[in-house]
Amino acid sequence: MRLPKEDRPPREGLRFLLRAAGGLTLIVVLAAAATATAGLLKLDTIVQPPPGAPPPVRSAEITPAKPGKPQTILVLGSDRRWSDLKKNNPALSKSVAARSDTILLIRMDPGQQATAVLSIPRDLKVLIPGYGINKINAAYSLGGPDLTAKTIKSLFGADFTINHIVNVNFQGFRQVVDALGCVYADVDRRYYHSNLGLPVSAHYAEIDVRPGYQELCGQRALDYVRFRHADSDIVRAARQQDFLRSAKDQLSTSSLLGQRDRLIKIMQSNTQTDTSLRSVKGVLKLAKLAVFSAGHPVAQIKFPPVYTGDATTGEYVEASAATLQRLRDQFFHASPQVKKQSKATNKKKVPKGSSGTARAAKAKLTGARTAGENLVARTVASRRLGFRMYFPLRLTPNGRYASTVTDGTTVNPTPRVYTIRDRAGRPHKAYRLVVLENIQEGSYYGIQGTDWMTPPLLANPTSSTTVNGRRLLLYKAGSRLRYVAWKRKDAVYWVSNSLTFGLSNAQMLGIAGSMTHIGS
Repeated sequence: MRLPKEDRPPREGLRFLLRAAGGLTLIVVLAAAATATAGLLKLDTIVQPPPGAPPPVRSAEITPAKPGKPQTILVLGSDRRWSDLKKNNPALSKSVAARSDTILLIRMDPGQQATAVLSIPRDLKVLIPGYGINKINAAYSLGGPDLTAKTIKSLFGADFTINHIVNVNFQGFRQVVDALGCVYADVDRRYYHSNLGLPVSAHYAEIDVRPGYQELCGQRALDYVRFRHADSDIVRAARQQDFLRSAKDQLSTSSLLGQRDRLIKIMQSNTQTDTSLRSVKGVLKLAKLAVFSAGHPVAQIKFPPVYTGDATTGEYVEASAATLQRLRDQFFHASPQVKKQSKATNKKKVPKGSSGTARAAKAKLTGARTAGENLVARTVASRRLGFRMYFPLRLTPNGRYASTVTDGTTVNPTPRVYTIRDRAGRPHKAYRLVVLENIQEGSYYGIQGTDWMTPPLLANPTSSTTVNGRRLLLYKAGSRLRYVAWKRKDAVYWVSNSLTFGLSNAQMLGIAGSMTHIGS
C-alpha cells in the first residue's frame, strides 16, 4: 500500500523522531526508535503485522485521538505477555504470571513547549478497581493493559485520557540492544547475586556486572536495568533512565536504517499496540504530532519517593491526593517545568570571567587525601595502567570508598582496573573508584579514568568551566550535572554523579577540581 504524497511523513521526520525520544525510559526509547523507523519507511508493513504477531491491545479506557490535539501514551514494559496466563490462553498447561516492570506515561501536546514523561513506580499503593488495595504493577497480572489503564485513570481522575497503549516485553529489549550493537553504560557499583547454596525461596535473577564504563549487550543489559534487590523502586527507575540516555546518545539514523528489517521483526514479535496504531491513519496522527514535538525538550516529571510498610506488610510507594494532583498538573502543563529548570540552570551558571573556584569552594566536602592515597597506592606501584591514576582530595561528608560482598565475603575497597574495547575492538585500559554515599538509598558515585580518548559518553558536553586551573567539561541532565570530565594528552577522566543525582553541582565541581595523583 502506497500513501498519497500529501499524507506521507517527511523524510527528515525520522531524524526528529529519534531526537524526540530523548527522555523516555529504556524500553520505550529502543522500542519507539525502532517503531518510528519502521513507521516512516515501511508503514504498511508495521500496521499489518504477520500471522503469529501479538494481538492488538483492546481497552475501553482508550480515548480516540483527534487530529492535531494532545496525545497521551501509556507504555508498559513486561517480563512476558499477558497471554501467558492460562485464563487468557487455554493452550497453556499452566499460568506464567505476567508482571509489569515499567509503567510510563508520555504526553505530546502542540500547546506545550515540552514533551512530558512520567514514570509511575511499580510499588505505588493504589486501589485497583474490582480488586482492592495493592501495588500498581499487580493490575497487569490481574487484568493486563486494560486494568492497568483503568487503575491509572482512577488514580488521576476519570477525565484523565489515555489515547494509546503500547505493551513491550523484555525479550524484545534484549534483541533490540543486540541489533543496535550494544550500549556503553557508566555502571555506578558492582551488581552481584548468585543463587549457589541458597534455598529456592531466596533465589532471584543472577547477575555479575562490575563497576565502571563498559559495553552492555542483550541479557547483561537487561539484568542491569531490571536489578532491584536491595534497591528502591526509585533508584531502579533512575538506573533505567540513565541507561536510556546512554542508548539514545549512541543511536544513529544509519544504525537504525541498517537494521531496519531486523528491528521491524523484533518489534512485531514483542510489541502490542492498541487497534488505532494498527491503522495507517492512526500511526500518521501520532507520527505527525511526534515530528511537531521533535524540537521540544523532555520534561521528566519526578515522582516523590515516599515509602511506607515493612518486610511483613510489604513496602509501598505512597502518594497523597495533593501529590497526585500536582503530578497531574505538571504532566498536562510541561512548559512551566522546562522554564523552571532553565531558570534554575541560569542561576547556577558561572559568572562571565569567573574560574568556577568560588562556587566549588562553597560545596559541602571533606578532606580525603589519606583515604585516597591508601586506596590507589598498590595499584600505582604495580604500574598496571600506563597512565596516571587520579583520586580526589575531597569527598562528600558521607562518602567513603565502597567495599563489596561476594559469596558472603566482604572485599576491602580497591580500584577496579580493567580493559574496555571500543567499537572497532581495540583494547583500552581503564579504572574505576566507587564511592558509597548512602547505602539505604542505593546512592553511589565514582571516578573513572581511561586511555580511550573518545568514549561515547564524552561526545557532547553541554558546557565547560575552569576550577583550580583545570578545564572541566560539563555534562548535564536537565539542570543537574551527571558527569564532570577533563582530558590529558594520554587519558581522560570523569566524576559520575549518583543515579539519583545525590551530589549537588557544587560538590561535583569541587570533587573534580580536587583530583590529584601520586607518583610520576
